[in-house]
Amino acid sequence: MKKIAFAGTDGRTLLCALVISTAKSEIYPEAFQGVVIRGTPAMPKLTDMMNWPVEFISTDSNSMHDYAAAIIRNLKDGNIDYVIPMPEALLFEGLVDEVEAEGFGEHILGLNKAGAFIEGDKIKCKRLCQEADIPVASSWAEVDAKNYDDILSTCLSFIHDFGGAVLKFPYSAGGKGARIILNSWEIREVYDELIKNYKDSYKKMFGSRGKWPLLIESFMSGVEISFTILVDRLGNFQILPTAMDYPERFEGPASKNNPITGGVGAISPHPMETRQLVEMAGEAIAKPLIKVMKERKILRPCILYPGCFVSFDSGMRPTKIRVCEINIRPGEPEAQPLARRLRNFGALIKATLEGNLHEVEPEVRDDQLAICVALVTGAGGPDGQKGYPWSCTRGEKVEVDLKYLKRKGIQIIPSAMTYLETEKIFKSDGTRVAFLNANATVKEGEKRGEVGDRLRKKLLAAFDNGKIRVIPREDSTGNRLDIRRDIGCHYLKADRIFASK
Repeated sequence: MKKIAFAGTDGRTLLCALVISTAKSEIYPEAFQGVVIRGTPAMPKLTDMMNWPVEFISTDSNSMHDYAAAIIRNLKDGNIDYVIPMPEALLFEGLVDEVEAEGFGEHILGLNKAGAFIEGDKIKCKRLCQEADIPVASSWAEVDAKNYDDILSTCLSFIHDFGGAVLKFPYSAGGKGARIILNSWEIREVYDELIKNYKDSYKKMFGSRGKWPLLIESFMSGVEISFTILVDRLGNFQILPTAMDYPERFEGPASKNNPITGGVGAISPHPMETRQLVEMAGEAIAKPLIKVMKERKILRPCILYPGCFVSFDSGMRPTKIRVCEINIRPGEPEAQPLARRLRNFGALIKATLEGNLHEVEPEVRDDQLAICVALVTGAGGPDGQKGYPWSCTRGEKVEVDLKYLKRKGIQIIPSAMTYLETEKIFKSDGTRVAFLNANATVKEGEKRGEVGDRLRKKLLAAFDNGKIRVIPREDSTGNRLDIRRDIGCHYLKADRIFASK
């Protein structure tokens, strides 16, 4: 039995390892064992309580070098066969390079430092897309973040010509570095907030006197869709099921009071997914990107995750696709509902690392919808904390009715949680405390919108009935957790838009 390890400390790490161990393929009979490298303190305990077939490997710390040491040691000892690093920071810092240097490059999936700029530097990625003739925003510019006059001029031009501008801190920002400007009144305020958030990062990277690169894109309209693409060392690729992210903290458009976060929910498939769209992504993005990566000699087994804007006609046919950015690891939480719809995840990863990915197609539960919702730390606390993604109260008791969740077919995945053995309790570590996942089958005669709405309401009922709580210090009957309530409603919206199709 091949053991596939996922390295990281977020929910997708445990979820993917669990799917590896439990999913049953109708075509590929080989069994796999899922392993988590590091994880969070709550994960082993909850795994034991749920009797999940997942193994854990510890690291001395959360540093890249300690991850590398644990991975190399366990590959040498035969405790694991393949490794997929999940946090992009590990790739930026050279995890793959260290594992390659010890002779285990064929066992780890991900780009090395030479290729990690694809996500780590959005300006260099834009140039790469130009070189590969991959469609991006109609116009974009690199400016000095300290030169407000150039930023003002560029934003005004983009607002006039394209209806808006997007300021982007071009380096790793955990999915929070983009700021949308839709009218002239917002320019200064958005600019000041971005500089406030990233001033320290700029100083650390470039000093006070050097240029601070800032990317400004023309605003792109359309439907946001991301594609998870597995690529082997020969350039063979497979596009996995799509997922739709809910990146804004609250329902509605992004704004200064509704920031882009690390993601508070996801659904799979994307309501606008069609076979034609997946084929378009392969032709317009995957093939030219892989070709230019080969030419630059940075191609190796990896995961590419381009975020795109797609335009459709009235027949729900895609007419244009444009890349917003390209990530080099699975999305969080998008990877969770995506993985739950795959029957042969293990076979796909094995083929990716063995160079025969063209022989293994994704075996997808096409009749199922999957929803993932994040339970985040809400407002309140001893210092009047605003809650996620701002200031968060930490260290409060987490109470979970596991019997209820199991009976309702709801899976809980701990994220920012710890477990205190001395007190026999889980505690919140703030931010995205846990995720709830559930699938539903669309039966003959049913509409996806109706099924998706039932699934959404089932998850909301678990929250509303207090089946998982973070107990506030000041109110033992309350719940510190918060949840975004519209996750999954877009199936119903899509049904209504294309009602005649």
